[in-house]
Amino acid sequence: MKRFNLLLSGLVILGAVFGQEMKWPTFYEQSGKLETPSYQVTIDYCKRLATGSNMISYTTFGQSAQGRDLPLLILDRDGLDNPDDIHAAGRIILLIQSCIHPGESDGKDAGLMFFRDLAKIVPGEVKRDSETTIRYPAANLLDNVSIIFIPIFNVDGHERFGPYNRINQNGPRETGWRTTANNLNLNRDYLKADAPEMQAWLRMFNRWIPDFFIDCHTTDGADYQYVITYLMEIYGDMDEGLTTWSKNILIKQMKTRMNSLGYPVFPYVDFRNWHDPRSGLITEVAPPMLSQGYTALRNRPGLLIETHMLKPYSQRVESTYQCILAILEILNKESKNLRNLINAADQFVSSQAFVDRSFPLVFETTMTDSTMVDFLGMEYDIVKSDLSGGDWFKYSDRPATFSIPYFSTAKPDATVMLPYAYIIPAEWKAVIERLKLHGIRVVELSRDTMLRITTCRFKNPKWQQNSYEGRHPLINIEYDEFAETRLFMAGSAVVEVMQPAGRIIPHILEPKGNGSYVYWGFFDATFEQKEYGESYVIEKMAREMMASNPELKHEFEKKKLADTTFAKNPQQILNWFYNQSPYADNRKGIYPVGKIYDPAIVKAIKH
Repeated sequence: MKRFNLLLSGLVILGAVFGQEMKWPTFYEQSGKLETPSYQVTIDYCKRLATGSNMISYTTFGQSAQGRDLPLLILDRDGLDNPDDIHAAGRIILLIQSCIHPGESDGKDAGLMFFRDLAKIVPGEVKRDSETTIRYPAANLLDNVSIIFIPIFNVDGHERFGPYNRINQNGPRETGWRTTANNLNLNRDYLKADAPEMQAWLRMFNRWIPDFFIDCHTTDGADYQYVITYLMEIYGDMDEGLTTWSKNILIKQMKTRMNSLGYPVFPYVDFRNWHDPRSGLITEVAPPMLSQGYTALRNRPGLLIETHMLKPYSQRVESTYQCILAILEILNKESKNLRNLINAADQFVSSQAFVDRSFPLVFETTMTDSTMVDFLGMEYDIVKSDLSGGDWFKYSDRPATFSIPYFSTAKPDATVMLPYAYIIPAEWKAVIERLKLHGIRVVELSRDTMLRITTCRFKNPKWQQNSYEGRHPLINIEYDEFAETRLFMAGSAVVEVMQPAGRIIPHILEPKGNGSYVYWGFFDATFEQKEYGESYVIEKMAREMMASNPELKHEFEKKKLADTTFAKNPQQILNWFYNQSPYADNRKGIYPVGKIYDPAIVKAIKH
């Protein structure tokens, strides 16, 4: 009874707080805008929000490697907490994400204030403090949009808390660590999905299928005047209609709103020569291992927010808040237009027209095509370091405007003609399950089936020596394609390309896809030689092979001349002859995944 009375008293007090125009400070505000809360303090505040407003719901969408819950806040004007109900009500869904890199906590603190302010609307302009006039959300901004918010994505990294986790960042006083407990960078994991946190995110994403995505970050690299920069995938890899809308409506209106508040925005800053603004700027198409690169290929525009690490923490949080508000204002007005464009994009990828064209796998920024832009930087000098011997960039506190070239034209560097379907043998179950995580529809064979497919045999494979994101990527991918008839066992997965997730499929299954599963090593076992010949057998056999085949002897002598390492290695020499013999593994290096170009075969499998 005592516990019930305390809870009731707390709810009364909380209700009173919500009745006082949201005079309910977050941990960040209570700290004088110098600190960010721990995981538990953040979760407690999220739960209080859900208890105090019938518009907000709190839930979790999975657990981290160390067993922490992954938090999710839901904000809907009617208190709906189910994506089907929200879409049925005619609203689109905005997903906001923070702390994928926990040292970059701006979005967490901005998002908590934003949810608090939306839950009890205060229209117009009000003073947040004695120095800053800010815009609070208007009363109707949730008419056409509902919001889901991940305040902390990398929860384990967040709790590796300390003052020395971001060497070149101006606040907060303590932050979390960049990677997960497994030392994985989640913003390199969207496609391969090794981390349990990312697997949970994909399940959440495919349940909610948000219509727009915001990922909140803090950037490093150089000093300049902008508090906030942005990036969207408008350079060729997203659906044409969504790209045009993102360029001509969302970005333009977002810039106008932010400029009016004294926050001029600029595309994500990436210098042609790192740290050197005068060298010019480049923009590259993001691979699908990155958040906004992934969502763009899922036909859901994503905005990457990058605040500037050298600016005071309060400015970074405030600019993030105002950018989220600007996006919500635009989405609320553009909800029907965006929804129609997304539907059209999904329908196109599900149509014959999608497979009847060349599909770009990799883009390259054209360094011969640029435009001149004004960049708001800081004066700086480049001196030769007497410590390292390298260039030392010494930035001043004097603003400067540089007129510099901006390279933003991307052209396809690798393309493929899409098949009607891919087929993955049943024994590669882990790959099949990983595709399902991405919301990719598969049809599993109910019986053993002979199928005519196109596949390839790899040659000259080379792997990266150093580990990258827990794997040793295959960095040299060469192959020869060929057709064959192969037996696929029951349980093999037919992956039809014409489906809403169709843009992701070739990136995963085409060997040269941008972050393919061949690249990440999912199929490394196919490259391994498992049988060998003993020297006392091959020494005799090699001589017999050359005697009966003079051309083989010529090839052997040619290889010795071209490869001195080979010529001095008896084991390699004898193994070379083994691999020219009938005893060699004729399936070594053959890609297990097949491509089906005949629609009749796909139709027969489905029925």
